[in-house]
Amino acid sequence: MQIKNHVFFNQPSVNQMTGVVFKNYVLKKKIVQHMDKKNSLTINELCKKLNTSAPKISTLLQELIDDEVVEDLGKVGTGVGRRPNKYGLLGGSNFFLGVELENNSLDLCLMDIKEKVIAYEKNIKFDLENNEQSLSRLCEIILNFMETNPLWKKNLIRIGLNVSGRVNRHTGHSHNYYNFHDKSLGEIIHERVGVMTYVENDTRAKAFCEFRREDLKSRSNVIYINVDYGVGLGAMVNGKLQYGKSGYSGEFGHIPFFENELICRCGKKGCLETEVSGRALVNQIVDKLGQGSSSSLQKKFKDWNKIKMMDIVDAAKKDDMLAIELIGSMASKLGKGITSVLHLYNPELIVFGGALTRSGDHFFLPLQMAINKYSLSLVRNDTRIEISKITEGAGAMGACFLAKNKLLTSF
Repeated sequence: MQIKNHVFFNQPSVNQMTGVVFKNYVLKKKIVQHMDKKNSLTINELCKKLNTSAPKISTLLQELIDDEVVEDLGKVGTGVGRRPNKYGLLGGSNFFLGVELENNSLDLCLMDIKEKVIAYEKNIKFDLENNEQSLSRLCEIILNFMETNPLWKKNLIRIGLNVSGRVNRHTGHSHNYYNFHDKSLGEIIHERVGVMTYVENDTRAKAFCEFRREDLKSRSNVIYINVDYGVGLGAMVNGKLQYGKSGYSGEFGHIPFFENELICRCGKKGCLETEVSGRALVNQIVDKLGQGSSSSLQKKFKDWNKIKMMDIVDAAKKDDMLAIELIGSMASKLGKGITSVLHLYNPELIVFGGALTRSGDHFFLPLQMAINKYSLSLVRNDTRIEISKITEGAGAMGACFLAKNKLLTSF
């Protein structure tokens, strides 16, 4: 099949469209939206949903078929009379690339418009630093991935990239990384890679991936807590992902929680992250080892400053008492802090994800005990607490989902 250059998804700015062209573009976008929700629809069903005539819908469908966005799925039904054709989104085409940036690696996920994962690469060596060398390396990795398969390169329509810290959802600016150019991070990657790029906060991308789980689609009020090197929050309220005005909502790790003299990476003192985060965990275990505490990590690392968060999590899973003690203490503090979120939102479900949750019951049991201790039972009884069922790829897949969602909902 000859692949076209995504005529529909690479339209010029809507400001450049004339009245009729813009109207047809909006109608086609709505057709794609309905197919995304319903999988397949007949012309008659689309007429009712869009309050538009059958000839008009038929013409627009043919244009979408020509642009290789939609396919004719054939006749449906077995009853008497003329059977209608069903139409749906074309699978194996129109790809989204999700990029998850972590401190020492990155993950890539390629997904088609029907949300089938085409390719996934994890733990690609990468150092997340706020400099030109790191930015150039990021673009190099994306370009190399695109060159792996000519079909991927031709079919790639959007890139979604998530990064920790504050991200302006409207402009694509990251305020923590790659902020040394006049242009936004999204614009820079678009120029260097050649594909329009959306930039998102890492926790919100993971939260959106979580909210897309089949068993959560009927739920409208869900909180996702990302407990990794930092602590972030993603909230779905009344079925909608919350952003705030500019996309800075969910900075749960930076609420003033402790009366301590520890400086947070944000520059403030006493933030939750100063004692509850992967960074805090590493600092705490190094301090404890320096004070003479015993741990299996002493033999594994001659230089304790090279200990990473996952080393401590792995040690806890192997019954290292010091690692278990520190993770449990941290989970208890987090449980106390999360009661504020529980009381404010009254959610149906709170999901905890991120690297620290991989320590299993060493994390979950003290967390649950603290929530039970500090929360109002009337509110708590409405809420289920669970650890994320998505063990890997949540950030990269979430970036794909968000890129697709932004593409289909923006006009």
